[in-house]
Amino acid sequence: MKIALAQINPVIGDFERNVSLISNNIHQAKAMGAELVVFPELSICGYPPQDFLEFSDFLHRCNQSVQHIADLCRGIAAIVGVPTLNPNIEGKNLYNSALLLHEGKIIGEAHKALLPTYDIFDEYRYFEPARHFNCVEYQGVRIALTVCEDIWDIEEDLLYTVSPLDELARQKPEIAINISASPFSYAQASARKKVVTHWAKKLGIPHVYVNHAGAQTELIFDGGSLVSDIEGKLVAELTYFREDLQLVDTQNLHSENFAEKADNKTEKIYEALVCGVRDYFSKLRFQKAVLGLSGGIDSALTAVLACDALGAENVHGLLMPSQYSSDHSVADAEQLARNLGMSYDIVPIKTVYGAFEHQLSPLFAGKQPDLTEENIQARIRGTLLMAYSNKFSHILLNTSNKSENAVGYGTLYGDMCGGLGVLGDVYKTEVYALSEFINRNGERIPKNSITKPPSAELRPDQKDSDSLPEYDALDAILYQYIEERKGPQEITDMGFDGSLVLRVLRMVNRAEFKRKQAAPILRVSPKAFGHGRRLPIVGKYLE
Repeated sequence: MKIALAQINPVIGDFERNVSLISNNIHQAKAMGAELVVFPELSICGYPPQDFLEFSDFLHRCNQSVQHIADLCRGIAAIVGVPTLNPNIEGKNLYNSALLLHEGKIIGEAHKALLPTYDIFDEYRYFEPARHFNCVEYQGVRIALTVCEDIWDIEEDLLYTVSPLDELARQKPEIAINISASPFSYAQASARKKVVTHWAKKLGIPHVYVNHAGAQTELIFDGGSLVSDIEGKLVAELTYFREDLQLVDTQNLHSENFAEKADNKTEKIYEALVCGVRDYFSKLRFQKAVLGLSGGIDSALTAVLACDALGAENVHGLLMPSQYSSDHSVADAEQLARNLGMSYDIVPIKTVYGAFEHQLSPLFAGKQPDLTEENIQARIRGTLLMAYSNKFSHILLNTSNKSENAVGYGTLYGDMCGGLGVLGDVYKTEVYALSEFINRNGERIPKNSITKPPSAELRPDQKDSDSLPEYDALDAILYQYIEERKGPQEITDMGFDGSLVLRVLRMVNRAEFKRKQAAPILRVSPKAFGHGRRLPIVGKYLE
């Protein structure tokens, strides 16, 4: 069968756009000679729709869209993802479904059986799991049709008590098709390939896997749709982080000339962040961004990503030096702006800070300067950035990295301001790796921004290392605690100093109240701050 893999980037709730996108791909697939075109999970309404699924009008528009698309399927069939009503009284009201459309009708359907509730997923909140499994048929070919998680229950990772593909295998399908909305993390692409090739080899049939491309707020979908032959060898791999449409003939699959796309972690994170910024702005119909430029590496990297996503003409920087800012910080920030071709303004904060000092002096009489005065400076900068954002309709990009977010090394309503956290899932050590990657073909980020000791410059001769462990050690401990969920003794047993481990973990827990008020963060790791990591603000663990 000639099958077109339609890797698209829908917008949640934008039914006119999504239907148009699907329609255009159906026409292109038909022109390519496809007999069947396959779209991703919940492609009609976008993924994840969350509580929009509780609105009857939203569901009605899903149904209308399905009928419109079915009417277009003349001389070609399409598989689309959509929420459908559960006709039974028992259970949740909806299924997460894959529908097979042909000649104006729904000629087959499959409901998702394995509903993930871990990390960023919460599907059992909305959907009833399928409990019966039947292949769908098109042109006399039996298809094992599944939805995303349904293929992820393999021997190495048995999370569920039922395996949909094992159930469907009893009906002797001739091909397996999975429609998916699998979010990006730097480890996900290799895991996907393992799952797809596992089932193709085990069942001895071709496996077609179609994924979303594009970003939805913090979730980034990297595409990378796959086709595997009957021996479990990959024969097709679609573009990453972009829409794509490719045709395969399941009767004529060849793996010998196939070359997998390079899987460079740093490059993939760069592409993911650019995609995340680009889609956050385009899907919300924003155009321009503003950010604070300090001369440091975090703001420099954020500026590069913004310029690459939006165009340098749409990115503006504010340089806000204080009496503690070094001369090279301003010079480095100006050089960055010139390298990128972005506009900038210099707005010194010394006078504004002096006014705060004067107004607060009666209240603070007899008190020595401390963190309060540092936070005032950060909040002045946050206010100036938000004022620019309001006046000129620019979205403020937050530049805090994951290391800082983890230990609370940031000021609420100050340097934590912003509409989107670009680097919030990128450890400081990864910031350095990304910056070196960006400069691989020539200097975009000034060398001094990369090599100088990191500093918030909120007091004389301040360095991050005055308050934090060196980032190499800090990030290694944070990774074990956050991504690997290891406790203090487990981390200490790995060779880390026990007192340092306990100090770092306590800092992470005590900063939870800050993270609850932070901007949404682009997710690039298997465990990001945000919806996928749910911890109480008030708790005594490690206290």
